Amino acid sequence: MSEAFTVYLRSGEKVLVMQRADEVADFPGAWDGIYGVGDPSDLDSVMSRITECTGIPVDKLQYVRSGMARGLAYGNRLSDVTPLLFVTEEAEVSAGTLYKNSEWLDPGAIQTKDYATPQLREMYGDVASYLYILKTSIGQEQNVAGEIRARLSGTGSLKDIQDKIFGVLSPHYMKGFIFVEATAMHHVQKLIGRVGVGVTPLKNCSKVLDGEAPLEDVLPYLEPKAATSGIEEGCIVEISGGAFRGQAARVTRVAESKEEVTVELFEAAVPVALTVRADQVRVTQRVE
Repeated sequence: MSEAFTVYLRSGEKVLVMQRADEVADFPGAWDGIYGVGDPSDLDSVMSRITECTGIPVDKLQYVRSGMARGLAYGNRLSDVTPLLFVTEEAEVSAGTLYKNSEWLDPGAIQTKDYATPQLREMYGDVASYLYILKTSIGQEQNVAGEIRARLSGTGSLKDIQDKIFGVLSPHYMKGFIFVEATAMHHVQKLIGRVGVGVTPLKNCSKVLDGEAPLEDVLPYLEPKAATSGIEEGCIVEISGGAFRGQAARVTRVAESKEEVTVELFEAAVPVALTVRADQVRVTQRVE
């Protein structure tokens, strides 16, 4: 049975890391989750420990999941430590017991904490996930994403990592890259055939970029954009759909709520206002 635990506390898109006091015996000054000694399955005791260390009330904590215990070296002893994930809507923290400081951190930035308790970064992946960026050939993003999904649905050599890969994201407006959500980088490298044996290297996918991707850098690419985004009155556009496909026009009005634009065709003998869907025009010249 595990004799200790480390809690990862999430609030929104941030995870709480805490800095140990200078006078503690193990890893003074190191960054940590919320460490406690005791049975990790006793959630009442775990939540009491979170409150002691952070000042966040027990009734503001919600348990999510736990991972497998890891054997970690603390000084001259080896301890089995179980990672746990909790969430809260609270953001104000008052560091106590072992800790002198705290910081709400983007999960992708855990790796930047040079001085941390053992396997802090890896244990977070045991109960949560990271986003990794894959470099692909331009124009092959959807094909690579499709091949990854096919590999994960099979019963071959990748069966053992199917529960370690949670999703593949390929925003249509992002060229040359796709995102993979996974527990650790080495699982993604195995998925695309860059480590291990028996896995064919994935065509049109060259590598996994180093490190976990900070969510704050990735989320803007995952949020859907309005079809009118980037289109302004006065822009010159080319119509890409309908009866006037291929013709050039000038935008005279943008209706963001309806995601439509009104244009005047350059080649029309008499200026006529034409309303088209915003996703059927391509900006060729922007307003100065």
